[in-house]
Amino acid sequence: MNKAGFSGKPQNSSNDFGDDIPVAVRDTPDATPKFWLQPRILLIGGVTGFVLLSLISSFLFFVTAPKKTADSQPLPVTPTPATTAASNNTSETVLGHFPYPEAPESELVTISAKRGIRMRKAAAQKFEQMVAAARSAGVILVPISGFRSVKDQEQLFFDVGAQRNQTPAQRAALSAPPGHSEHHTGYAVDIGDGAVAATDVQPNFDHTKAYQWLQANAARFGFEMSFPKDNVQGVSYEPWHWRFVGDRNSLEMFYKARNLKPVKMPQ
Repeated sequence: MNKAGFSGKPQNSSNDFGDDIPVAVRDTPDATPKFWLQPRILLIGGVTGFVLLSLISSFLFFVTAPKKTADSQPLPVTPTPATTAASNNTSETVLGHFPYPEAPESELVTISAKRGIRMRKAAAQKFEQMVAAARSAGVILVPISGFRSVKDQEQLFFDVGAQRNQTPAQRAALSAPPGHSEHHTGYAVDIGDGAVAATDVQPNFDHTKAYQWLQANAARFGFEMSFPKDNVQGVSYEPWHWRFVGDRNSLEMFYKARNLKPVKMPQ
């Protein structure tokens, strides 16, 4: 604050206190103010003015100074939680098919020596039990295809697609692109009816005893049909294609496909 503001005028002026003398005393012609009054008037006027100015200055400072209140403190910043991507994000698919890893060779065992068909150990064991149970009911379950490598899938997808003059989208409705086949996992198997070979890998397989038995009993052995009619992945109906989901690893392998939202296949 400007120090001169305490008195309003420079303190050494000859008229320092003249304005503090009452008008009636200054204008009386016969009386020069008595000297014994001047110091008291000067003292009272100076002290009073100083006190008043000090009080006013203090009040103004109190009013204008910023207050340190709870409201003036900066609000704590709450970090925004990262958005977790949904597990059924369709951007992970290629033409409706999810990516799958190849089963390690050490995990594969043969379920049909004649056809050279292999599956993972856990799936193979349950499949053989299922075949035995079906046979006891007079039904012959025949494995047509099991584990397929990515290299095998390349030939099946691209070469066969070219022979049939199919676009990638058309081919994907019938066969997964390489790297995206359930057969890579060693948990998937194509099943036929040993009594009606003509229905192998055909939609009318669902008219066979083998299919009817699978529908009623496959779940007991941990198997389910991968691509039923109007499936959410947009893959053609494949009543012959079944996958094993009977242990933790296989279930986690396929959970995305099980929870995928419907997508429209490109034309």
